[in-house]
Amino acid sequence: MAPKSQQTIKQHFANLKDPRTGNAQRHALLDILVIAICATICGADGWTDVEQWGQANAAWLRSFLSLPHGIPSHDTFGRVFARIDPQAFRDCFLSWVRAISHLTQRKALSVDGKKVRRSHDHSHDQDAIHMVSVWAEAQQLVLAQTKVSAKSNEITAIPALLRLLDLSDCIVTIDAIGCQTAIAQTIVQQGGDYLLAAKENQHRLYQDLQDLFSDPRRTNLSDATHGYTRTVGKGHGRVEIRECWTVSDPAVLAYLSARQAWPHLRCVAMVRAERRLAGQSSVEQRYYITSLDHDAGLILHTVRGHWGIENSLHWVLDMAFREDECRIRKDHAPENLAVIRHMALNLLRSETSLKLGVKAKRLRAAWDRTYLLKVLST
Repeated sequence: MAPKSQQTIKQHFANLKDPRTGNAQRHALLDILVIAICATICGADGWTDVEQWGQANAAWLRSFLSLPHGIPSHDTFGRVFARIDPQAFRDCFLSWVRAISHLTQRKALSVDGKKVRRSHDHSHDQDAIHMVSVWAEAQQLVLAQTKVSAKSNEITAIPALLRLLDLSDCIVTIDAIGCQTAIAQTIVQQGGDYLLAAKENQHRLYQDLQDLFSDPRRTNLSDATHGYTRTVGKGHGRVEIRECWTVSDPAVLAYLSARQAWPHLRCVAMVRAERRLAGQSSVEQRYYITSLDHDAGLILHTVRGHWGIENSLHWVLDMAFREDECRIRKDHAPENLAVIRHMALNLLRSETSLKLGVKAKRLRAAWDRTYLLKVLST
């Protein structure tokens, strides 16, 4: 019986156009996709690895794939993924992830970019690709991604990415590069709320926020237009104290630079984080603008959750999938392989019976076909 994942991949990738013609279509496109995903789950990090995994598991793969000419060669995998239209491939991914995800209400979505460092090709004047992703922290899922155009940056890529998603009842968090009125407008138009970090790239706004929160302890916390919360965390020999002050007084917000340019701006916040370790301490203050009400607890929780995209996605791609070491560079292959990694990560994260990290799960899937079937059935 075919794994559930193979059935859903067939359903959502059925309309993906095969870039090959004629005799070049010796291997079915679906077979190539499924083998690449399974091999990536099991630890393959390049096309030679994918071919070797396929050869080692050919008898099992034949139980649910056609494989009329056996396992494709690593050159075949490379040529096909280099030529698949990346926009169409991302659209199929988006359809697939909607089918496998079970998102809860008031979900927080983090947006951030990551460079795939070894994907550059200096001989063809090709820079390393830069992928921007949307991460659902509570569900530990990549919801969408896009490559930043070589002649553009994240500021233009983020609105296009967000327009692909229904953001109803979502809180979208973005670091300082996303603190742009056009991005805030896109989030609101898509039905979501924004929580944007403000830094020196919005100099006047940043200066206004610094002045406003210059001494937050003098803020009248009994006033309904202000909020405050404090958390203390301990672990691994360190103490982390986090405080959040919010202001939603319309009279105060009216003095912010370009106040009217920010759609649905309801609140500003400052988060103060103090870390104590080995008798030393460090303090960092960050400022935010948001369309949320002045719920300091919710804002502090959401700010902390934003860093999940760094710790649970980007770090895992580097450490468990060795993404930054991957030298696949030809045409669309780096971008399409990045999407394959996201699919593998989503499946591994969705399987929760084994309480291990992603790297250990990849090894277990490679060693234990029963567990691999569990991953493919999530």
